[in-house]
Amino acid sequence: MSDAKNDQPNRYTLGLTGAQQPTEANSTYPWPADRIEEYTAFRIDEPIAVDGHLDEPAWQRAKRSPRFADMISGARAVHDTRAAVLWDKTHLYVGFWVEEPNLQADLTERDAPIYRNNDVELFIAGRDSYYEFEINALGTIYEVFFIWDGDYDKVDYTVEPTLRKEHPQAEPFNGVGFKKHPRGMRTGYWGYDFPGLQSAVQLDGTLNDSSDRDRGWTVELALPWSGMDWLVAADGRQLPPGEGDIWRMDFSRFNQYREAPPAEDSAGWMWSPHGERDSHIPECFPIIRFTEDLLPQDR
Repeated sequence: MSDAKNDQPNRYTLGLTGAQQPTEANSTYPWPADRIEEYTAFRIDEPIAVDGHLDEPAWQRAKRSPRFADMISGARAVHDTRAAVLWDKTHLYVGFWVEEPNLQADLTERDAPIYRNNDVELFIAGRDSYYEFEINALGTIYEVFFIWDGDYDKVDYTVEPTLRKEHPQAEPFNGVGFKKHPRGMRTGYWGYDFPGLQSAVQLDGTLNDSSDRDRGWTVELALPWSGMDWLVAADGRQLPPGEGDIWRMDFSRFNQYREAPPAEDSAGWMWSPHGERDSHIPECFPIIRFTEDLLPQDR
């Protein structure tokens, strides 16, 4: 963190300064800052076809996250889940590998409450806002853009119709389990769609058939940097990122089942736990450091 670049607001703190930035001495947030996972995202110069297979050489070489852990306790989850991040000059790429012995999904309408199925989720934090994406094994997606109410007027979000406070799909939101966030209330804009988003899933098993045992599923995402203008509007960080730039992103999995007792399974598993049953704590998101170095060939 001693890099002079960290003096810029779009670096390590991502605008989460003062009381908003978790530290060992600051118990405002439910997960210790020194236990938040960190990851280096390498650049690629080889094509990625977003088909859900994750079979490109780049995905085979990419460093995967640790096995996801229980979002509250950090305990080992019963099934394996991993994620990885790659990027190039046009897109951010995210892959998920999900062990799932009984593939189930029934929600087919876009922006249905996908968290009511088994799903995986991606959050990307801006300084004063964050984006949420969810997908189930049918490939049905759900998107929301959240803006902290106290910071709404710092950027002219009204230029985007779906981010206007009077939009019929704009609703107040105060988190899920963590109701005392120091930044207060935020508004969720459920009418928002990420421009140019690509997503795909592939199943290794039979969907909605409990008579056999499945292996799981994979998820592949491509998010164009050109679609992130509203995320970076408050702090002006560069798109695409430069060497050493740090973003906060969250990667999670939610299940409609729990491991049998005596395990204390919250049914939510994460790359980096939050200490609370709440995904909406950007200060607890993993630290993703971008490098312009190409992904090594021998990983």
